[in-house]
Amino acid sequence: MLSSLADVLVPAVGRLTVTADDGAPPMPGSIIAANHTSLADPAVVLAALHRLGIQPVVMAAAGLWRIPLLGRALAREGHIPVHRKDERAARALDLAAAALEKGRPVLIYAEGGLPLRKDAAEAAPEPFRSGLSRLAERTGAPLVPVGQAGARRVTSGNTAKQLAGLATAPLRRPGLHVHIGAPLTLTGNHAARTTQAHRAVTAAWRTAAARLHEPAALAA
Repeated sequence: MLSSLADVLVPAVGRLTVTADDGAPPMPGSIIAANHTSLADPAVVLAALHRLGIQPVVMAAAGLWRIPLLGRALAREGHIPVHRKDERAARALDLAAAALEKGRPVLIYAEGGLPLRKDAAEAAPEPFRSGLSRLAERTGAPLVPVGQAGARRVTSGNTAKQLAGLATAPLRRPGLHVHIGAPLTLTGNHAARTTQAHRAVTAAWRTAAARLHEPAALAA
């Protein structure tokens, strides 16, 4: 339901386009890692994946489960709450591993949170946390890197700016682009796997930003 709903709502606030490398979209039982820049980008990524027939299990901040209607929908569809800095955090990896073993793709945001920047500009993904690497080592699942650009043009900044951005987005219709990279297998120790994943998602983000002619795409 969430993927279908995202594919309906996202075109109302922006112009979404999707590209993919050869070998993409992801196979069943893949870890899908996307860059996280805005409260809007999970919907953008879900809409893009839905267009390719992919409906992943999403690992998301546990606070979303406390929102009445959304929380019930997330629980009903088997999405995974992540309790950061809590002993329950390990449970999220258990649930993700179980979903992968059943052949379901799992969408993870390895940066672990939103950037503190207040502007709407694009920037490369921030450092990844170790959960993605540990999940890949535990399951042997391939990684599918996803880069999205443009979501900060929908919502970014403080609460007032985010609400204003969301209210005016249907009139502004900012460009939104999602690029899906080819699957890869992470190798080496935790640090090496984390570096490989970060580089792959950064490359996918750079492709997405270039499609929107964002200057950040040209940065090193």
